[in-house]
Amino acid sequence: MRIGKWTRPGGEVGPAELVLRLTAIELLLRPMGPWFIKPFVLLLAGLALVAPQVLRAPVTWLALALLVAGRLIADWPLPDNHIYLLAYWCLAAGLALQAPDIRSPLALTARLLIGFAFFFAVSWKALLSPDYLDGRFFRVTLLTDERFADAVLLFGGLSQKQLAENRQYLEPLPEGAELLHPPELVEPAAFQALVLLSTWGTLLIEAAIAVLFLLKVRGALATARHALLLLFCVATYAFAPVAGFGWLLLVMGLAQCREQEIWLRRSYVTVYFLVLIYSEVPWAAVALRGLGPLG
Repeated sequence: MRIGKWTRPGGEVGPAELVLRLTAIELLLRPMGPWFIKPFVLLLAGLALVAPQVLRAPVTWLALALLVAGRLIADWPLPDNHIYLLAYWCLAAGLALQAPDIRSPLALTARLLIGFAFFFAVSWKALLSPDYLDGRFFRVTLLTDERFADAVLLFGGLSQKQLAENRQYLEPLPEGAELLHPPELVEPAAFQALVLLSTWGTLLIEAAIAVLFLLKVRGALATARHALLLLFCVATYAFAPVAGFGWLLLVMGLAQCREQEIWLRRSYVTVYFLVLIYSEVPWAAVALRGLGPLG
């Protein structure tokens, strides 16, 4: 009896099965951890996809939570923020699968995890990081992070030469050293607009998501919070190179959809695979070659 408690769900899984499958797919697409953790993550996630009894077993998700936590410890203090969220989510899935009504605790946990994740993100940006509000964060990140280079060339009005010179401008010099002919920092109007939109657009939509997910809302406001989360993922993960975070947010959003909300469930699944396309197809580079820089 005791063994059965951990190997079989406490109630019918129903629509939550799709949530678990998409979480398992994420673990396969972005396996994590050192050599002594990653094989077990891959094995459990793979078995969960091909064997329904493994997918629905509470012990599967509790084991995955421990493995993800092991990765956090092994890579401390370098793991990405969403890895912590993933550990909480796997733990929540394992505990929810023991409940008579699996969907209810899973939906509640998903709502609070999303709400608090965005609340702390907004708190960091608005209260603890003056270099965010004045635009310095995105001004530097967009210029120095190679992963944003194609998007900056496409939308920022910069040429390859100007981007290279801007990076040279931002490179630290040995103490006391000065360049004989220092480069100039070129920031055309299109780049300034991109920085402004990235800074304040991100802050405002994250604040709205935090409020709507932390409060118990119904009707139009409940629909609005799903729409904002979907919009955030469509826009953010077209540029941000952290598809795993996007998939996790979408899976937790999906967990809150009622079975009769078919269009909403399909929207989450569609955006889930859109983020996959973002991560695997260099769309900005393709557009850049085809259209040339905009602005």
